[in-house]
Amino acid sequence: MTNPLFRKKSIDAFANENKNGHLAKTLGPFDLMLLGVGAIVGTGIFILPGTVAAEHAGPGIVFSFIIAAIVCAFAALCYSEFASKIPVTGSAYTYAYVVYGEWIAWLIGWALILEYGLAVAAVSTGWSAYLNSLLVGFNIHIPQALSASYNADAGTYINLPAMLIIFLLSFLLTKGVKESTRLNTIMVFIKVGIILLFIIVGIFYVKPENWTPFLPFGTSGVLTGAALVFFAFLGFDAVSSAAEEVKIPQRNMPIGIIGSLVVCTILYVCVSLVLTGMVPFTQLNVDNPVSFAMQMVHLNWVSGFISLGAVVGMTTVILVMLYGCTRLLYAFSRDGLLPNVLSEVNEEHHTPIKNTWITATITAICAGVIPLYQLASLVNMGTLLAFAAVSLGILFLRKQKNIPKEGFNVPFFPIVPILSFILCVFLMTQLTRFTWITAIIWLVIGCIIYFIYGKKHSKLQQ
Repeated sequence: MTNPLFRKKSIDAFANENKNGHLAKTLGPFDLMLLGVGAIVGTGIFILPGTVAAEHAGPGIVFSFIIAAIVCAFAALCYSEFASKIPVTGSAYTYAYVVYGEWIAWLIGWALILEYGLAVAAVSTGWSAYLNSLLVGFNIHIPQALSASYNADAGTYINLPAMLIIFLLSFLLTKGVKESTRLNTIMVFIKVGIILLFIIVGIFYVKPENWTPFLPFGTSGVLTGAALVFFAFLGFDAVSSAAEEVKIPQRNMPIGIIGSLVVCTILYVCVSLVLTGMVPFTQLNVDNPVSFAMQMVHLNWVSGFISLGAVVGMTTVILVMLYGCTRLLYAFSRDGLLPNVLSEVNEEHHTPIKNTWITATITAICAGVIPLYQLASLVNMGTLLAFAAVSLGILFLRKQKNIPKEGFNVPFFPIVPILSFILCVFLMTQLTRFTWITAIIWLVIGCIIYFIYGKKHSKLQQ
């Protein structure tokens, strides 16, 4: 008899659930690609390049982005095969349920909750900071006490703008995924246009001497930088959470996942080259490096546009990460591992409204009172763990006789999945001891919840 901890869910069972589900199929390949770009292009391009370049990689941050993109590309290929063979909401959690069994699937999903939840809270905090600087330009000032997370010494007690944006976007998500993707599309075009403005204008102010030395911290600095800027690529995995709401997922899921990754990598590399060419990397350790670079060359009007682009850009990241988190909790609940209230779908809008508001409330409280910048590496840990599990999972998926023959297949099997797994584990080793300890504590909490509630209420148990 199979150990209950490793009981697996069949692909046929997921397919039957999909047929009986209530999530509407409304998304095409272009919707998915824009969803991916919306999730990826945000904090990573407007905040991270400055700090990572100044403290770890110098101009070599270009290589850090490329290394992180290569790891993501291998993982994206593995995600694409899973998403096309098992087009069900839940992302890595669902895939793990098929190939590893229930307990491992729960732990991977629990790690993803850490990723999505902290990403929403942290990015909301960054969004609030950029909004404050943008409003100051119009001589509008948010009261100090309400402008940032709790810090009695600085006179701040709650980050009200961060909380409000989470609730506003959650309200939008309750109205339907198609309506949310329309807003996402508009905002993606705005922020990509502003990023292109920075590249086109900034290239005329590049001084090649600023690229010397190109690797001031050596190869180790570039590798550490790659582990940190991995945060910049979070989001393409959230695209796979939309699988159950996609038209022709076998064809459209790989296009959306891989296409969004390619677009974002090109943008990141170009911005990094121009940024470190305009300003010496030693001066880039600021919260707004991209707009700061324009201020350094006295182009304040471009700097204002960039601040606007940052606000818009982070809005789409919050939207897609919130979406991914709610759909993951929906999958947990549908499988009986969390209470049924999280998988109740509204008949009018075909969205899990109660789930969405519960998620919004928890993440908004975190964003409002807890400083979360130092936890960005925790987000990376949750993601890398999921990527590693999905990559290795392809080896087990191919052994299953009942998988559909149609759909996307990872090229150069089994080399690509194995290489992807090794690269993910390697980047995990580059993260700090604090990150490892905190991640282990989070997983222990997850185990406690599973053994107290999930194992007993699992649909497979019944």
